[in-house]
Amino acid sequence: MSNSHQPAPPIFSQVDVSAGSAPSTRSGVDLDQSELLREVLVAQDRTNELLEELVSVMANTQKQRAQELHQWRNANPELAESCREAAESLSRVQLEYLERITEEINDTADDMIDGEFMLNEFVDRFGPRLAHLNGVIQVLAQLSSTPAPTSQQG
Repeated sequence: MSNSHQPAPPIFSQVDVSAGSAPSTRSGVDLDQSELLREVLVAQDRTNELLEELVSVMANTQKQRAQELHQWRNANPELAESCREAAESLSRVQLEYLERITEEINDTADDMIDGEFMLNEFVDRFGPRLAHLNGVIQVLAQLSSTPAPTSQQG
């Protein structure tokens, strides 16, 4: 048995990235690292292109949706105004509902901490109703006659 050890290639190597350095001979490891960096750069460029396309598609969809809502409001001004009034009324109902929920939480917090049944009962009792109420208010607000102001420059 021989105890001769063959030197292993270095795991880490130095890469000189200074602008004024003279070209040096590169080992296979350096070439592999450079190629890997090029591949990472190409992949990052492709990811950026895809993200730009995605943003463009989402912006176009948002513009189309805003235009459709604007057209709907113009075609149905009375209904749009009714939606605004209903959204305001439901917001007041929601505030009252939230007050009852917070009272219930404050009264039964210890029981909900100690027992999973009480927490599940609370969530089952208030959760779906609150979620649906929020959804209805959101729809009515979107259909209301007072859209968010947008700055248009031309």
